[in-house]
Amino acid sequence: MTPRAQVKKICLALPEATEERSGRHAAFLVRNKKFAYYLDDHHGDGRLAVTTRAAPGQNTALVASDPGRFFIPSYIGSRGWVGLYLDVGPFDWDEVDDLVVDSYLLVAPKRLAALVDAGSS
Repeated sequence: MTPRAQVKKICLALPEATEERSGRHAAFLVRNKKFAYYLDDHHGDGRLAVTTRAAPGQNTALVASDPGRFFIPSYIGSRGWVGLYLDVGPFDWDEVDDLVVDSYLLVAPKRLAALVDAGSS
């Protein structure tokens, strides 16, 4: 499975998640609120990445823990987003899943978030 397909599978498994495609990129939303992006050669950087929302301070902590894998994305990083390079391997898809789910829970309505929390227990 390609990285794009794997990210899509993870994101669209969440309640009411939708995808907006734009060329080689994709945004994933729940009720019109973005919770993840798949980036392929964003602004010509030649990289594959997924970006997600993060709890306050988590984005800088992740980057500090492994700056070769994590990054602060342009434009949205100052609003708490974090990026994970998908072309630095090997990496753990469970980690991508955790980042995506945590991001989703930050913006999803309580009723939908409860469905995710109930499914993980």
